[in-house]
Amino acid sequence: MLNYSQMPLNRASNLRKEQQWVAAQINEQSRWLLVNNNHTLFDINNIAVTFLSFSDVGHLALNEAIFLGLDEQQTSHFALDVSKLDEAVLSQLIGDAEFVDIRRFGVQVEIAQGSMAALARGLCYWHATHRFCGRCGSENELVEAGHSRLCSNDGCKHQTFPRTDPAVIMVVTRTFADGVERCLLGRQAIWAPGMYSSLAGFVDPGESLEQAVAREVMEEAGIVVENVKYIASQPWPFPSSIMLGFTAEAVTENIQVDKDELDDAQWFSREELAQFGNWHEKGEHLKLPRADSISRYLIDYWCNLQD
Repeated sequence: MLNYSQMPLNRASNLRKEQQWVAAQINEQSRWLLVNNNHTLFDINNIAVTFLSFSDVGHLALNEAIFLGLDEQQTSHFALDVSKLDEAVLSQLIGDAEFVDIRRFGVQVEIAQGSMAALARGLCYWHATHRFCGRCGSENELVEAGHSRLCSNDGCKHQTFPRTDPAVIMVVTRTFADGVERCLLGRQAIWAPGMYSSLAGFVDPGESLEQAVAREVMEEAGIVVENVKYIASQPWPFPSSIMLGFTAEAVTENIQVDKDELDDAQWFSREELAQFGNWHEKGEHLKLPRADSISRYLIDYWCNLQD
C-alpha cells in the first residue's frame, strides 16, 4: 500500500462550497492540523500527526481555514497554515509537539494520518504560492473552504483551483542475452552516495502518459522502450506532484546518459538489488530509494514478479 494515498476523509466536495455549512463545521468537535513552512505538527515520541482542538486554535485567523473532510463520525478536519504566526505564540500553542517534514518518518507514520498530512501540506503550499491573480495581478482570496482562490478585482474575478503536476515514473526492464532480466535505474549527483532510483519526469502539455514515459527514458538514458503499462499512482505533494507509476520494456540496452538529467544509469538484476542497502544508510554502498516512495514500490513490484 502506497504512503500518502489512502485518504480516510470524505472531502464533501459539494457541501464545502456553502459558506454557512463550512462555518457550522468550525465547532468544538473539529480537529485542526497545523502546517508551518511546509512542515506538519507531529508528536515525535509516538510518531503521529498532532491534531489540535478548536479551543486551541479558535483565537487564530480562521478565515484561512482549509477544510480537509469529514471522518466516519462526521467530525470535521481542517488545516491551518501558521507560517506567519509569532514564534512565541506558536511555541505556546504546540507544546511538546514539533513541526517536521512528514517524509522524515515515512512508512512509520500511520498511512491514513500521512495521507491527511499530505493533503494539508499540498493545499497550504498551493495557497502560499498563488496569492495573486495570474491574469490581472490583484490579490486572491481563499474561497470554497480553501479549495479555490478568487481574484479580489471586481473587474476580473478569475477563479483558480489547486494544481497537481503529473509526473511519470517507471521501471524499465530487459532480458539480456545471458537470460537474466534486469531493470534500469538512475541516480542524480545530489542524491545520497550510491542511491539509485526509477527514472522519472514531468508530463509535457499535449502529451499522453505513455508518450511521456518513452520520451523521458530516451532523454535520460538513451533507451528505446515499448509495452508501457500502468501500475499505480501516488500523491507526492513535495511540493505539488502526483506520481504515475509504469513498467516498460526496453528495445535497446546501450545506455547513453544525459548528464544534464542524470549522473549515472545502470542495469541491475534482482539478485544485485537484493544486496542494496536503504537510502538513509551512510556509506558509499549501493542503496534503494526511500521506502515511502512509489519508486521503491515499483522496484519491489518488479523484484517480486514471478516468471
